[in-house]
Amino acid sequence: MNEYRPDRHQETRSVHAGRADFAELGVHAAPIDLSTTYPVHDLGQGTASFDALVGGDASAPNPIYARLHNPTVARVEEALAELESTEACVAYGSGMAALSAVLLSRRAAGSHVLVVRPVYGSSDHLLACGTLGLEAEFVTADEIAARLRPETCLVIIETPANPTLQLTDIRAVVAAAGDVPVLVDSTFATPILQNPAKLGATYVLHSATKFLGGHGDVIAGVVCCSDENAKPLRQMRALTGGLLHPLGAYLLHRGLATLALRVERAQRNAIDIAERLTAHPAVSRVHFPGMAGSNNAQLVGDHPTAQMRGPGCLMAMELVGGYDAAAATMAAVKLITPAVSLGSVDSLIQHPAGLTHRCVDDEARRTHGITPGMLRLSVGVEHVDDLWADLSQALDAGMAAIELATAA
Repeated sequence: MNEYRPDRHQETRSVHAGRADFAELGVHAAPIDLSTTYPVHDLGQGTASFDALVGGDASAPNPIYARLHNPTVARVEEALAELESTEACVAYGSGMAALSAVLLSRRAAGSHVLVVRPVYGSSDHLLACGTLGLEAEFVTADEIAARLRPETCLVIIETPANPTLQLTDIRAVVAAAGDVPVLVDSTFATPILQNPAKLGATYVLHSATKFLGGHGDVIAGVVCCSDENAKPLRQMRALTGGLLHPLGAYLLHRGLATLALRVERAQRNAIDIAERLTAHPAVSRVHFPGMAGSNNAQLVGDHPTAQMRGPGCLMAMELVGGYDAAAATMAAVKLITPAVSLGSVDSLIQHPAGLTHRCVDDEARRTHGITPGMLRLSVGVEHVDDLWADLSQALDAGMAAIELATAA
């Protein structure tokens, strides 16, 4: 049986986490439990198990029903809790289901949430529309301490932020929030590059659809936190049915084994491409963590004050020709896929203002730099020269289209 070793590196943990019982089971690949219901031969045990699971316990002698517990889902939760150095992890059918569960679980503590923009467009929309009975106040990180109220129940940040790659100092936000829990959406960073719980965050959220799955074939969301905070999250999952299907959990767990390799390779590509983009005449600005001129560059690196161990695999670029250049560039790519989402083995490019952040109001997009000429690039593991050849010809095509339209 593999023994949990806190001294092991993330590269090793990503391969072995959630596999400690393989030797005992006599398997080399994770089993999949697709049962929707489980026989109850001992009614007393079944009743006790039902009460425990509905009450938010992580496990019970009998799973009873798959909406309450599934062993395959529990396995990937164990793995991700280890990667994020938290006591627990609760998995959901999507990142939005995970965020909704946290918000609903905090509702008993208050009705006011502080949010640092920008965040993922659907997260922004959910918070702004007030559907869950919470008042979301959008603030800067520097305003958090001054905007706290007695009814503030949560502070939400996303770092690196979607889509501008803005970095927010997690330690500073935790200090400013005081006793109010802080949720960090760490999707862009992954546990390989950033561990917010070690910096004081109460909740670490990932859209596991992205890097954690890594192959564009599973939708999932996870929240890593303490055992105490996981309990109401499990209750909320049982009540609302926001569960992750066991096949999705299997694919997610399988993806973790190559997470460190994928992030390392894609990050090398991204560093190279970001540097090349700064010299391309079609590009007016590149947003990439740690790059000269980026905000909070000191938060990236291997020094003691940094929170990210590397810049990651996402970047945004602003094009000289604005919206028309962005649309023409997206239409011209041949190797890179023009599509939303990110963190897959293949590279994806998309237009935030027109797609992922379309539901954010115009003023908020303008205020937070989500411009009509911005494209977001999720760099994959392809050969960097092939990626650059495709991207540069697409940028050239975008410039040519603008020049042609201007001449006409």
